[in-house]
Order: sequence, then structure tokens, then C-alpha cells
Amino acid sequence: MTETASNVNLVVEQQSPGVLLIHLSGNYREQSGPPGLEVVRQALSRAPVAKSLSFESSGLTGWDSRFVAFIFNCTELCRAGNVELRDDGLPEGVRRLLRLARAVPERKDVRRAAVKAPFLENVGERALKGWAGTTAMFTFLGENVLALGKLLRGRAQFRWADAFLVMEQCGPQALGIVALINFLVGLILAFVGAVQLMKFGASIYVADLVAIATVREMGCIMTGIILCGRTGAAFAAQLGTMKVNEEINALQTFGISPIEFLVLPRMVALMLVMPFLCAFADLISIAGGFFVSVGMLDVTPTEYLTRTVNAIQLKSFLLGVGKGCFFGFLVAYTGCLRGMQSGSSAAAVGEATTRAVVTGITAIVASDGIFAVLTHVMGI
Repeated sequence: MTETASNVNLVVEQQSPGVLLIHLSGNYREQSGPPGLEVVRQALSRAPVAKSLSFESSGLTGWDSRFVAFIFNCTELCRAGNVELRDDGLPEGVRRLLRLARAVPERKDVRRAAVKAPFLENVGERALKGWAGTTAMFTFLGENVLALGKLLRGRAQFRWADAFLVMEQCGPQALGIVALINFLVGLILAFVGAVQLMKFGASIYVADLVAIATVREMGCIMTGIILCGRTGAAFAAQLGTMKVNEEINALQTFGISPIEFLVLPRMVALMLVMPFLCAFADLISIAGGFFVSVGMLDVTPTEYLTRTVNAIQLKSFLLGVGKGCFFGFLVAYTGCLRGMQSGSSAAAVGEATTRAVVTGITAIVASDGIFAVLTHVMGI
């Protein structure tokens, strides 16, 4: 069995029945994590009758305390399995440290027992974290509103070249996935509607169903969700990586506002592109319904197109486009927010990207529900 990481190598081989030899090579000081104890554990468990475990470290060029801890853990594994550990193949310094560790037994009261926090304490900590997160969201929103006001007055540190580049990335380059998903949504709406309406001899109303559902709801919400997973995640990853590389701190050092220079172009670009993407999604989804209606039902192309045009009202179309513009704002807002909140490690960037997608989709679905209630009350 072998484990290789960066500049180190660990190989476990069976010399003879019951005798295992671990070959160690490389510089363990340059390894990011602890050596592979799991490889040794699996080798001991798979050996028929393991009697001894020895080491060969002639290729070892460097070691540190993590390596000593690894050898000590191997000692504990051998003790638990009644396997003899031979340390004569280890460096002299490692053997001396192991003898010192065995000479001084661990006190029983050294390890601190895990203390479970009380229920009310957990509730309080979660409430404080929630309040801090809500405050950060509204603070970020306020900063963007102020930056937008400066942009309208022509005083923002804003480059339209950056906005046009983002518009190209989240507009024309996203047409393929937007077309595919919305075409399938149109197919599904038409097929489900046809199965039910055929029972009443009302197959012609499939065109009305697809047109109204697409223009008012499905076109904008599906496009928003697609861009949340595609563009919102990209925004979070870009800004998070810039934070890891301290590029944002460098901008602040030169007196450049990250909100105006980085966040505002992305937000403006996505809000300008989303209405066109929603109109395109509506057209493609209606084409999917057309494919099902003409291919499966006794509906002629002229009848389908006529019913579609008659079913779509201008207010419904404008409602869908307006919601799409707002969803574009939510995608850019959540993506940039999580990117600016990212930590200073690669794992933190990945976590920020995941949080951006989850937050964006949740915000889109919740706001669509609010729009549905408001439009019902207003009679739209």
C-alpha cells in the first residue's frame, strides 16, 4: 500500500508472512497534513497474522513533530494488535523522542473532557450569529446603495469596461444552458398539462398553460436559479480568491473602494442582462411547449401560436421581466456578499461559493413567493 503527498512517500509492504515493512522517503516537513496513519492501519488489518512492524527510512530527508506523532500512533496501533514494533530503522532523534515519551506516562487528568454547552447557551450563540449575519447583509446592501448613488452622480470608481465584460460572461455565454433548461421546462409543462387536459377534451389550452406559466413564473425563476449556480458562484469564487491573495486589501491601500470597483460592475451588469435572458427563456420555453403540442396533440402550429399570443398579456410579460431583473440583483448581491465575507484560505473560498449558491436560490424562491402574494393582492 502506498500514500504519496507533495514531496513525501510512504509504502507499506509485506516482507514475509506476519512481517510488515514501512518505507519512508522525502521531506516530511513540507507535507501539509499528518502522514498516512490510515494506510498503516489498513495494512495491519489486512495482514493474515501480523507479528512485527519495522521501518526503513534511508530516503527520509527531513522530519518534524508531526512525524514523531505519527510513529507514536503506529506504536499504539501495534500495542492494540499485539504486534511488535521495531524502531531500529528510524532516525536516532526519533528513537530518542519515542523513548522519552514512553518514559513519562500520560497523567489521567491531562485530557480535558468534552463539555456540552447548555441548550440556552446554544440558542443564544445561534441568535447572535444570526443577528450578526443579518446586520452584515444590510450593511453590505447600504454600501451598494451608496455606491449606486455615486455612480448615478458620476463620482464612483466604476469602469464600464468591467461591466461590459461581466455582461458578456453572464449574458451571451449563458444562452446555451438557459436555452437547454427552459426548453426542458417547457416540455415538462406541456406534457403534464396535456395529460390532465386531455381527460376533459381541452388539449388546446396547453398553449395557454405554457405561455402564462412561463411568462409570469417559470422563465424568470429558472433563469435566476441557473445564473445563481453559474454566475453567483463565480462571483463568490472570484472575490474570495482576490481576498485570499490580498488584492482587495491592496485596492483599499491605494484608496480604491472594493464595492465601487469590484461589486458594483457585477451587480449593474447582471441587472441589465437578466431582462433579455428572461425574454429569451420565455421564447425557448414556449418553443418546448410547441414541440409537445404539435407532436403529441391534435393541435396545429397556427392554433398553438394563436392561443399563445392571445394568452400572454403585456402586464404578465413585464411582471416576469421585472422579477428577472430583481432576481439578477439577488444573484449578484449574494454572490458578491459571500465572496467579500470569505476567509483567507482555499477551503474558505469553497465554503463561500457554496453559501452564495444556497443563499441566492433561497432568496430567489422566497422573493418569488412574496411577488406571488403581492400580485394577487394587487390583482395583476
